[in-house]
Amino acid sequence: MARLILKPGKERSLMRRHPWIFAGSVAELDGRARAGDTVDVCAADGRVLARAAWSPASQIRARVWSFDPEVAIDHAFFKRKVAESVARRAAHPLLAGQAGMRLIHGESDGLPGVIADRYGAVVVVQLTSAGADKWRTAIVGALVQATGCVAVYERSDSEVRGLEGLQPVAGCVHGELPEGPLTIVENGVTMEVDVAGGHKTGFYLDQRDNRLLTGQLAAGRQVLNCFCYTGGFSLQALAGGAAGVLSIDSSGPALAVAQRNLALNPKLDAARAEWREDDVFQALRALRAEGRKFDLIVLDPPKFAPSAAHADRAARAYKDINLLGFRLLNPGGILMSYSCSGGVGLELFQKIVAGAAIDAGVDARIIHRLSAAADHPVGLAVPEGEYLKGLACQIG
Repeated sequence: MARLILKPGKERSLMRRHPWIFAGSVAELDGRARAGDTVDVCAADGRVLARAAWSPASQIRARVWSFDPEVAIDHAFFKRKVAESVARRAAHPLLAGQAGMRLIHGESDGLPGVIADRYGAVVVVQLTSAGADKWRTAIVGALVQATGCVAVYERSDSEVRGLEGLQPVAGCVHGELPEGPLTIVENGVTMEVDVAGGHKTGFYLDQRDNRLLTGQLAAGRQVLNCFCYTGGFSLQALAGGAAGVLSIDSSGPALAVAQRNLALNPKLDAARAEWREDDVFQALRALRAEGRKFDLIVLDPPKFAPSAAHADRAARAYKDINLLGFRLLNPGGILMSYSCSGGVGLELFQKIVAGAAIDAGVDARIIHRLSAAADHPVGLAVPEGEYLKGLACQIG
C-alpha cells in the first residue's frame, strides 16, 4: 500500500479528526496509487495516522476512511459503516414515520463523498469523491442489504465531481424505479419527488424541520415563498392555516410540480394559493411597487457562493434579496432567510441580514436561528460549508 507522507506539522488537523488532507499538506506519495485507492497517511516522522482515499486531481488530496490505521478498507468495512448509519436514523425519534430521510451524510458518518437519501422504497445515492466512486459496488450493495429497498438510483451528477477528475454518472444501479410519480409524505403533506431530474437527489430533505416550522407560524398570515421550487414551504404554510400563499420561482417546470403537489393534498385550500413564474429579484421589486405586504416571507435561494472566492458577490445578492424582503413585511411580520452557500458562514450571513434590516429602516430581531443538517448524527464533525444556514427575523 502506498504511503501519503505529510509535511512537518501538517498532521495537527488530522489529530483533531478532520478528515480532509489538502494538497499543501502533502510532502510526497511514497509508492503508486490510482485515484480512489487506499493509502496510509503518515506524519513526517513516519507515524501511520490514518487510512484514506487518494485523489490526485483534487485540492483535497485524500479523505480519511478510518483514523485507525489497522482497519482494513474492504467490502466488509462499507457494509458495516452503511449499516451503522442506517441504524442511527432508525433509532432517532424525530425521524419516526418520515418517508424521506438522509441515511448517509458523508464525513458525518465516516463515509467521505457518500450521500444516500431514502424516499420510501427507493434510495438515491450520490458519490462525489474518488474514493466513494471506486467503492460504488460495495456501497450500493450495503445500502440494499441495510434498507431492503427495491431500487437504488445514482445521482452522481453534481459539479463537485469535476474537482475530483470524475465524470457525471446517473441512472439505476439496483432494481428499477416504480412506475409513475414517486411520492413521500412529509409531516402530513404529500410531495412528489423526481429522483432522476430534480435538484440534489430529488428533494431538499435538509429543510424538513424548517418547512414544519413555517406551517406552525403560518396560521392566519399572508405568506410569500420565494424560490419556491416544488412548493414544500408553500404547502406546509397552507396546511398550517395561512390566509394566502404567493409562491414565486423562475422555473416553469418546478412550478408545475408544485401545483401537482397541491393537487395531491385535496384537504388544502387551493384557492389560497397563487403561483408566479418570474425572476425573484424582479418580482420582489414589482410587489413593492404594487404596494403588496406580507406577514411571513420565506427566502430560500439557490447557492450564490459555491466557495469562499465567491463570497463577496454572494453577499451582495443576499443583501439585496433580504433588503427587498424586509421592505415587504407588515409590522410584526417574520422573515425566514436561508443560505446554502458554503462560502458564506453563519456569522457573515447574520451580518448580511442585519445590514439589510438596517438599510430597510426596520427594527428587526432574530427570533430563531434556523439550520438543517439533513439527518446527520449529532456530535460528529462536518466539514465547513455542509450546513444550511438560516435566520428567522421578526420586525417591530
